[in-house]
Amino acid sequence: MVMHGDDTWLKLFPGSFIRHDGVGSFFVKDTVQVDQNVSRHLDKELCRDDWDLLILHYLGLDHVGHLGGRNSFLMGPKLKEMDKVIEMIHRSSLRDKKNHQKGTLLVIVSDHGMTESGNHGGSSFEETDSLAVFFGLGGHTLDYASATDNSANQIDIAATVALLFNVPIPKNNIGVVIPHALNFMTDADKMRALELNSWQLLRLLHAQLSGLPCEHELVEDFTGDRKSVVSECSGNIEQVFCCLYQNAAILHKSWKFKRISMSNIEDYNNAATAYYAFLRTASQWLARRMTDKPVSLLVVGISAMLLSCLIFLGLVFHMNKALYLREDHHLSSSKKYAFSWHLDEIFLVGATLIHVISMGSSSMVEEEQYIWHFVSSTFYLLLIRKTAQTIPTDRTQSSLFLPMSQNRKINYPIISIFSVLVSGRILRAWHQGGINWANLPDISKWLKLAGHEYVKQLRLLACLLVIILSIYVLSFLWTRRKMVLVVGFSFFIPGLMVLKYIMSHEDDTSGSFTYNYSSTISAQKIYGVLGALTVVAVASVPWLIHISTSKACSNGDICLSTSVYHDVLNLSLLKEMRDSFYVIGWAYIFCWCLLQLLLQQPTNSLPVFLLLVQIYASMLHSFSAVPAHKHWIEVAAFYQLGMAGHFALGNSNSLATIDVAGAFIGTSDFSMLSSGVLMFIITYASPLLFLLSMAMWISMKDFSCLVTSQNANYGDLLKMMLGFPCVIPLCLNSVMLTAYTIILLLMRNHLFVWSVFSPKYLYVAAATICVYVGVFVVAATGTYIYLVVIYRKR
Repeated sequence: MVMHGDDTWLKLFPGSFIRHDGVGSFFVKDTVQVDQNVSRHLDKELCRDDWDLLILHYLGLDHVGHLGGRNSFLMGPKLKEMDKVIEMIHRSSLRDKKNHQKGTLLVIVSDHGMTESGNHGGSSFEETDSLAVFFGLGGHTLDYASATDNSANQIDIAATVALLFNVPIPKNNIGVVIPHALNFMTDADKMRALELNSWQLLRLLHAQLSGLPCEHELVEDFTGDRKSVVSECSGNIEQVFCCLYQNAAILHKSWKFKRISMSNIEDYNNAATAYYAFLRTASQWLARRMTDKPVSLLVVGISAMLLSCLIFLGLVFHMNKALYLREDHHLSSSKKYAFSWHLDEIFLVGATLIHVISMGSSSMVEEEQYIWHFVSSTFYLLLIRKTAQTIPTDRTQSSLFLPMSQNRKINYPIISIFSVLVSGRILRAWHQGGINWANLPDISKWLKLAGHEYVKQLRLLACLLVIILSIYVLSFLWTRRKMVLVVGFSFFIPGLMVLKYIMSHEDDTSGSFTYNYSSTISAQKIYGVLGALTVVAVASVPWLIHISTSKACSNGDICLSTSVYHDVLNLSLLKEMRDSFYVIGWAYIFCWCLLQLLLQQPTNSLPVFLLLVQIYASMLHSFSAVPAHKHWIEVAAFYQLGMAGHFALGNSNSLATIDVAGAFIGTSDFSMLSSGVLMFIITYASPLLFLLSMAMWISMKDFSCLVTSQNANYGDLLKMMLGFPCVIPLCLNSVMLTAYTIILLLMRNHLFVWSVFSPKYLYVAAATICVYVGVFVVAATGTYIYLVVIYRKR
């Protein structure tokens, strides 16, 4: 055996090939060398006669699809290149046949199709419809109609090729030999192939059904006089399988005896039909058995999930109760906050329950984006109603924003909500999304039709808007002017680098980035600058914030022993912590947006800016709304916006929408770790953006009641500042993970378990990782700021 191409063959079958030249299969930026490494051996291999099996695994066509989609300008030349390769092999096989050498079987197969965007992994017809062509079976060519009407399952390829090569079928293969592949054989050889295929599946059936009564039929030769009488197959599954097999074996025996004296086509057809009835029934049953799992172990795991979910719900309830009891003590008796449910709170709880229930429907799983868009837009419409009822109410001032003029009539909460709604509506129309209506027009498709030059200009505009908005928002911290100048200038540098990268390396003819050494180095520099800026901001800002000192006593020992709570829990300390959260939180947001502008598809540049607008508008509303919303409501709303943005960027519950090409920006070779991390960053750009924004959200909230409470202690401030931003996302994710695990267990025998429910579960598991990463970053940042400020205060 000889193999050239995808090195996965070498990993699966080490030491099995007398010659090989493996190439990496996952480095999708390579569309040329990956195929040339295969073709350069072709002439020599076709002239040799020391091999029986030659495997040529080409990868360039798949890579072209991932990079530019079906309509890529590279697609035509690559298809012509493959045509020439196939022609060369076919001509060589015909030449060998003329020279009276042994026959050659040329098999051309594709393992999958592709969507319009060039991706695959879902269950659509475009992705599951692939190619299988057999050359050399009998030397005759089938007409086009008969050749295109044939269909088979991919698992049938192994059984068919094994029987054609006269080697044993792989031990655990459950495929059925393709009928048309046997047309060149004699009737006796066809029957022998069907018999061997039936023995293969009968062995597997016996391994699954220990009580199968027809085990002895494997070795019995059916000699002797038995009447060719077939029976109706009924009863339990074991009896049905034995009946189908015995009917086929009896008809086969009858045909063998009759063909000695005369040619009986009807008996042959009856025997072949009976064999295929057994083979297809057995193959389908064995395939379904793959979904059978130990239910008892799964129930134990789900019980642990339920316990975790209940713990999170309990934490949310007790934190919410504790915070508002503190606020009641802090406020005057006439202004106490009534601990009651409001319409927006009831809606969010109800929407979560509806979302969980809807996941039991395969159609709702495929079109999940509609739920998130509905929930986010309806919730903010309810906020408009709630805010409109309180327009005359005085607004709270804060040092974080420029003072509002008392003479102005502008209603900041209303404007901010409208900004969120308008941005959300544009995001909703950007990608059609889902499965059933993905072919309908949307803004991204219009942009592609308009031309790549327009897409590039839009990308540059989005990058400029992100830089301008970020510096503008940072300038609100007017009490820290020196820090604003330093951090703002630091923001400006990576922004210019991303602008330069877009202008220099985006191809005007394809709309995608050109992949060469220069672009790779530029992207790596951007990664380094963004990473360094984030780390430096987190590490230095708490130390650079000016802390006002006030000596409550002259003896340091007495202060540490009796007045430490008074020193820590005061308004000065709270203000410095909030300012640190503000700068670091916006640094997270800005750097993350620049990273997405670099990695996302060119048409997703403006949606990244719109997500930034939603964050800023939501922060503004959270700061200025009177009366203030409950903390868990605001964090839950941010979580909903993050999930709506996830689908607005073109993601779905199909694996085919994962952006593979972006995972290789800035990489010169394939690395499972780096490409996997970049792919995760691209896919969960929106949820992680809104989770990271929780650091800035903390700076918007008023925790003054905590620092003036007589019962306050060291942990109260940190617990209340970090509690809701961390626990609420974990709680919502835990509810979804637990509920969908139960749904998947119930749907394990569903027709769409592999095409719909299982891919969705992979997304749910990845979303769990996303939530834990975001929560860890926010919690670690808050703890670090808290410790530094306390240390400096002491």
